[in-house]
Amino acid sequence: MKKFSIRWLSHAGFIIVSPEGKTVIIDPWIVDNPLCPVKLDDISTADIVLVTHDHFDHLANAADIVKKTAATLVAAPETARKLQSMGVPSENVIYGGYGMNIGGSAEIKGITVTMTQAFHSSETASPVGYILKLEDGTSIYHAGDTGIFDSMRLLRELYRIDLALLPIGGVFTMDPVQASKALTLLKPKTVIPMHYRTFPILEQNADRFKKLAKKVDPKVRVVILDPGQEFTFKGK
Repeated sequence: MKKFSIRWLSHAGFIIVSPEGKTVIIDPWIVDNPLCPVKLDDISTADIVLVTHDHFDHLANAADIVKKTAATLVAAPETARKLQSMGVPSENVIYGGYGMNIGGSAEIKGITVTMTQAFHSSETASPVGYILKLEDGTSIYHAGDTGIFDSMRLLRELYRIDLALLPIGGVFTMDPVQASKALTLLKPKTVIPMHYRTFPILEQNADRFKKLAKKVDPKVRVVILDPGQEFTFKGK
């Protein structure tokens, strides 16, 4: 059984290293992020870069990383065009520069990426989330910035989620009450909270979420990371 690692960059940013050693970076906000523990120069490798929407705290350094690493960029069409205007070559954007939309999937270097809906706002496209199916079949759900929605239960039925990355900060996304309720819809084996602490108006720690999560679904393993901390997950 191979393992994979996931490192929280703070906010909604993660670096995932798959069982076969592929690097997936999601929503990389590094420069001017008060909590991010790494510098842009520290990131030298990426195979896939995923962007959930075009707000600055999610799209910020995606173009820098794609240009540096020649990674494949996955984003909604309008967001992909915005990133191309920031210097991302069209050949680095999934599906020949078009990007993809909600419901679409792409296999990239053995990893299947499926774009899901998210309920939020954006300037250029509908915000999205992602389901990643790693080489060993492990399924990871990054919800993006979203409120709770009932069809999360359909995502569970379709993808049997092993690890969920859920926003808990409130104001712009689910708060701990809604995020804990989302666990009853998604039924993941493990959950890592995200999108909190970064701004004063957000939830400042994950204590309330952990308490509520254990109450609504004690079977779910709640993993709370500090920015920069890495969690090693046993795959299938």
